[in-house]
Amino acid sequence: MNPRKLLALTRAGIMESLQFRLGTFVTLFANLIYLVLVYYLWKAIYASSGVDVVNGMTFTDTMIYLILATSLFNFLEMFVVWDMSRSIQSGKIILDLLKPMKFRRYTFWSYSGSHVVSFFLTFLPTFIVVMIITHGAIHMGFNLIWFVIATVFALLINFNIEMLVATVCLYTESTWGINIVKETIVLLLSGASIPIAFFPDKLKTVVEYMPFRGVYDIPLTILLQKNGSDTLEGLLPMFLFQIIWIVILTAAGTLFWNYSVKKITVNGG
Repeated sequence: MNPRKLLALTRAGIMESLQFRLGTFVTLFANLIYLVLVYYLWKAIYASSGVDVVNGMTFTDTMIYLILATSLFNFLEMFVVWDMSRSIQSGKIILDLLKPMKFRRYTFWSYSGSHVVSFFLTFLPTFIVVMIITHGAIHMGFNLIWFVIATVFALLINFNIEMLVATVCLYTESTWGINIVKETIVLLLSGASIPIAFFPDKLKTVVEYMPFRGVYDIPLTILLQKNGSDTLEGLLPMFLFQIIWIVILTAAGTLFWNYSVKKITVNGG
């Protein structure tokens, strides 16, 4: 694949995202309200516990984790399911399938521009503010490099989950409920809403083998250097976990898409 074509899609995505700056600021404002609620909720939880450390995390650790999880969610978020549903209803998907690029690859790179914009407008400013408020509580070292790598893997896992659910759109145009369930499951079981460290032991054991953990929990665990992620022995299993799920989800998603696209029906055709 010609890199120029991929960069062209990225540039187009950046320009499109910048056309909707108001939407970005509305999202930031909504996140601010959400984080204020989260702050007082967890402040009450730690106050009622009577201890400074709960499940290996201090209040500061928990707030850093949840704040960065929220900004990471904005960075990783894709609207593949919604866009797929609208494309099928309008018939636009036929034009996308005729493009000289495989649909899955085209879809991934068409969102790359929005990721770039989200990184600079949401995640990076949030990270800087957290560092200032916490007086440098996050260690600045090789963990930043490992975090970037883990986030790229997380992006691939998240995309494949999105495409698996989006493919269901080829069978039904009513995808609102399916997508809401998907988002709820991912946010809950990935640790984005509640750190996995606070899960009951039995549920934690199950969640640790699911792909959702690789979307938010692993990158943030590496960034905060928790659970032995500050050593090579602790890092390798986390990266291996993400890579295994990338392979599994990519293979399953590709097979499901190749089978399902043969049965596509659109309005008027």
